[in-house]
Amino acid sequence: MGVARFAGAAWLGLGIASSAGMPAARAVEAGLSGYQGAWLLEGRDCAEVYSSGGKVAAFKKPVDIFAPAFMVSGKRLRTPMASCQIKSVTPAKDRQVLLLDCANSVAGNEVRVLMAPSPNGALRRYYSDQDPTGVAYQRCS
Repeated sequence: MGVARFAGAAWLGLGIASSAGMPAARAVEAGLSGYQGAWLLEGRDCAEVYSSGGKVAAFKKPVDIFAPAFMVSGKRLRTPMASCQIKSVTPAKDRQVLLLDCANSVAGNEVRVLMAPSPNGALRRYYSDQDPTGVAYQRCS
């Protein structure tokens, strides 16, 4: 399976990066500050996907490659199957568009993801511009 399928499986919602007078890389980092950590599809058990030892979240071994989960650390986003660099975060009405450069052991791909923070602290990922509901992700760490 290609990176796009895995990239589409689990993502996050990010804050809008204000780029006024700020280089693009720093604007991306500013927009990501509230979204660092491990995330999992709402309603799932974090302990089934993430290990609890240490300061940094990690996927449990053996890794469930189909887990609807991701981790954000700095400008990196990792799913169980892919590692992505977050290239940009731009506003799109009430959502943000993340442009990701992702790779797995087979291929690399540029991925566009639509997200928005929810008032309850969850993140909502949308599958298209026309998707009215999206899916929610809970913070695990």
